[in-house]
Amino acid sequence: MTDTTDDIAEEISFRAFEDDCSLLGSLLNDVLLRELGPEAMDAIERKRTLAQSAVNMRMSGLEDVAEILENKLASDISNMTLDEALTLARAFSHHLNLMGIAETHHSVRKVRKNVPLTKSCDDIFDKLIQGGVLPEVLHETVCNQVVEIVLTAHPTQINRRTLQYKHIRIAHLLEFNERPDLTSEDREMVIEDLVREITALWQTDELRRHTPTPVDEARAGLHIVEQSLWTAVPHYLRRVSAALRKHTGKPLPLTATPIRFGSWMGGDRDGNPNVTHKVTKDVALLSRWMAIDLYIREVDNLRFELSMNRCSTDLERLADEILQESPKNSGQGENWSQTKSCNNGTLSTLPTQLPTGADLPSCAGESQYPRRELPGSKNLQVGPQILPFVHNMLLIYSSCSSFESLQFGQNDGSKGMQAFGNGIFSDERRVKPYHQLNKPSTIPKNPSFNSAQQLAQRRLYAESEIGRFSFQKLLEPSQPQRPGIPPYRVVLGHVKDKLTMTRRRVELMLEDLPCDQDPCEYYETAEQLLKPLLLCYESLQSCGSGALADGRLADLIRRVATFGMILMKLDLRQESGRHADTLDAITSYLDMGVYSEWDEEKKLEFLTRELKGKRPLVPPSIEVSPDIKEVLDTFLIAAELGTDSLGAYVISMASNASDILAVELLQKDARLSVSGELGRPCPGTTLRVVPLFETVQDLRAAGSVIRKLLSIEWYRNHIIKNHNGHQEVMVGYSDSGKDAGRLTAAWELYKAQENIAAVCKEFGIKITLFHGRGGSIGRGGGPTYLAIQSQPPGTVMGTLRSTEQGEMVQAKFGLPKTAVRQLEIYTTAVLLATIKPPPPPRQQQWRTIMETISSASCAMYRSTVFDNPAFPAYFHQATPHAELAFLNLGSPPTEIGHLRAIPWTFAWTQARSALPAWLGVGAGLGSASEAELAAMYREWPFFRGVIDLIEMVLGKADMAIARRYERGLVATEEEGMAEMGERLRGEFAMAKERVMGASGQERVVLEGKRSLRKLIEGRLPYLNPLNLLQVEILRRLRRDRENRRLRDALLVTINGVAAGMRNTG
Repeated sequence: MTDTTDDIAEEISFRAFEDDCSLLGSLLNDVLLRELGPEAMDAIERKRTLAQSAVNMRMSGLEDVAEILENKLASDISNMTLDEALTLARAFSHHLNLMGIAETHHSVRKVRKNVPLTKSCDDIFDKLIQGGVLPEVLHETVCNQVVEIVLTAHPTQINRRTLQYKHIRIAHLLEFNERPDLTSEDREMVIEDLVREITALWQTDELRRHTPTPVDEARAGLHIVEQSLWTAVPHYLRRVSAALRKHTGKPLPLTATPIRFGSWMGGDRDGNPNVTHKVTKDVALLSRWMAIDLYIREVDNLRFELSMNRCSTDLERLADEILQESPKNSGQGENWSQTKSCNNGTLSTLPTQLPTGADLPSCAGESQYPRRELPGSKNLQVGPQILPFVHNMLLIYSSCSSFESLQFGQNDGSKGMQAFGNGIFSDERRVKPYHQLNKPSTIPKNPSFNSAQQLAQRRLYAESEIGRFSFQKLLEPSQPQRPGIPPYRVVLGHVKDKLTMTRRRVELMLEDLPCDQDPCEYYETAEQLLKPLLLCYESLQSCGSGALADGRLADLIRRVATFGMILMKLDLRQESGRHADTLDAITSYLDMGVYSEWDEEKKLEFLTRELKGKRPLVPPSIEVSPDIKEVLDTFLIAAELGTDSLGAYVISMASNASDILAVELLQKDARLSVSGELGRPCPGTTLRVVPLFETVQDLRAAGSVIRKLLSIEWYRNHIIKNHNGHQEVMVGYSDSGKDAGRLTAAWELYKAQENIAAVCKEFGIKITLFHGRGGSIGRGGGPTYLAIQSQPPGTVMGTLRSTEQGEMVQAKFGLPKTAVRQLEIYTTAVLLATIKPPPPPRQQQWRTIMETISSASCAMYRSTVFDNPAFPAYFHQATPHAELAFLNLGSPPTEIGHLRAIPWTFAWTQARSALPAWLGVGAGLGSASEAELAAMYREWPFFRGVIDLIEMVLGKADMAIARRYERGLVATEEEGMAEMGERLRGEFAMAKERVMGASGQERVVLEGKRSLRKLIEGRLPYLNPLNLLQVEILRRLRRDRENRRLRDALLVTINGVAAGMRNTG
């Protein structure tokens, strides 16, 4: 299951949840009966009944009976044809997905029922005040809190985005179905809509046939913002503000941003050669385009809402200046909805119909916009009323030599948006007269455009003007000669003009076309956009219209403060060895020696000397290999985009202070080069350089590396001057877990964070820890609240960064209401860890015990995974790891030591053993007494958090199912293979027993978490048959590896198991 399941379980009303599961299941069965016929449905139901009976027997302790029933089920599955197997896999996969939709829907049901929620802002603020925290301290801490959630692409995110959007629509229908005002006819229509959506699900190919590009992944992230976070953020901030006002007497300031968002999609090049400097630039510009487009829509809504004339003197003065700077129109009446821009006098007309969503509350529960296609993502769609216009335009341009570059509807995404592509004609609302789209300042004049063509263009322009204004007069009310134009509409019309020019500028940049607009014509920074909006807000407040000010306008201001001009700043990530190779090439070219052959002290001396200098290091004439050139080009793009678009530069596998200074030097050199070409300074400051410590060895050395770094005067001054005295350090959970096991990784991460925080405190530097958490427990995943509350005291000081990966992004932020809940949990968990940090180990002896536990656990883990010669073969045979290449993920390495953590965890999750999270735990806990473990569990939040997470995994793992993989797939006659299976099952049983002892459970794991157990058990009648089916398909596929239909069937079972476990890797 998803590792947020325990957060969800405590908030679910099981009666309503089971009602919705029953409804969705019966509707799916009706669809399957219609699509497949009664005979196929009877066969599917027999398999489900056998699986349900086996589950019931095992829950009752009748293991032998359960084994007989599962044998019968496995026998029936082995006799199925391929078509029958594929049908069964699809049917049960959809059942599990629908149960997941209901689960997510009911996770926020308490909010709609006005039931008090734990971990909410109101709940935690009240507890802190009751606990003696001063109101002013609480207010200041919340206002200064900075939490950044970094969305990352997940290589094993295997659900197609098409299906994800259908799932979202089903969730909205479930919510609508709960409305108390629905008539019986209304409910029938909801059921009909659900049937249509489920039918569409069944008839849609669930398999991803092509490997997604980095730009595709980035688009998926942007759509999460558009469809969910755009609505959720102002709703969440209203909750924070209301809770602060209630408990401290003061609201949250409008521009305070307790939560921000970042992204690795399009910036993470570690191990992914498809992420190039060009991809990074395109993704950053696409993100900027989407932000501006969303702001334009919001401003349109505001212009309708703010129709009043009463305003402050400052706003009236600004409105007059805007009107004065437009061309004189003496003697002519102005249209009621027109304003004029300061740049060229172009009229910006309000839509003649209500903008989408303008009639809805400003904080509606779901996205008020249809999903917007980004530039270059769809073929051109032209509204019917402008077809003659487009036809004439094509006639005019058909003889232009540059027509090739203006082709419509390109799909590859690599060039972003064509000059006359989706950005201009993507929907009817954005159609504008030609004179507004093709100004000489934005489109270079074509020398082949002859006088006849110019005449035709002028004639077309005149005709379009006449037609536009004649038709518009029929739609708009008659006006007096000189009406009083509402000043808010004047100012917001001007804002829209500049936003439109900003969007157009981004489109030209995507096309690598000249964009030489005057800076006064567009917005470069969020501060520029906020200025007129804040002026409108202050004006409304001063005129007694605070209720209006605190509505849609305040929401827009908060969105601008949170999302800026790019929605999510893009982090760059590269492996430290690539920077060393680049410096090798440079120093060798300059006859300075080979950088990588120098010792650490010589490297630091060289790097510090060059950083203090004012000349560039890299000569323009240098010739390097393509790999080195890509690294250098990435730094040039980073200098060009600057900190307005980019966040941090993360160095994976960092192990020395020189790894950080190497990036600082390459960054400095690129900025000098770019500023020389631009003739002005690069935008923003240098990127934050963030070392990522991943392996156990690197985690142990992290404190000394940061100490060495901060002892260098240049670097310390650089941090204080350019980064406000903040040092950011990232700790990785995935590789440390794969390297030494979950228990050892957790302890090493704890100690590393303590050491890093202590060193930064010693040098007077503030610390921000960046947690690279995956979705699964084995990769550092788990409930957000529990994870933050388990951090060492003093390491969460009002700031935190954390990754959210792949399917967890969809699970936590795919719906606005679930997103609001998750944002609240992040806020309150960080607040508690800041004001009331968890206690350190009560006794020094506990640290010694933990060292012993960690050492014993690591020894067992490594002796099994790395030292036992039978383990690699067992792993490849007993899991679908070898078949992961069929998932369009690329061929995974075959050696355990070189295997990346994601496919390692993915494979064990599919086989239901979840081995990375518990292997070695039994041996480790066995080295301490039960009394010591029980005391540590009661009084040390870190230890309790680790044990609770492992207990959750043990509750989800099923060694009886895992044994089916061994029986069906492992060559047990080979030396050591049978013994390996027995050894792993013995380790699992020991881990289970000792975790139960430490946590005080008597009979079964999760004994105290009955809601979570109930959620898990409800999935088993569909999940277990999928695993048995996967075993059979793997057995057949390994005899016929080129059979594409078998591959498809396997991928469907992988999708289904991932849906049932609510987790991939």
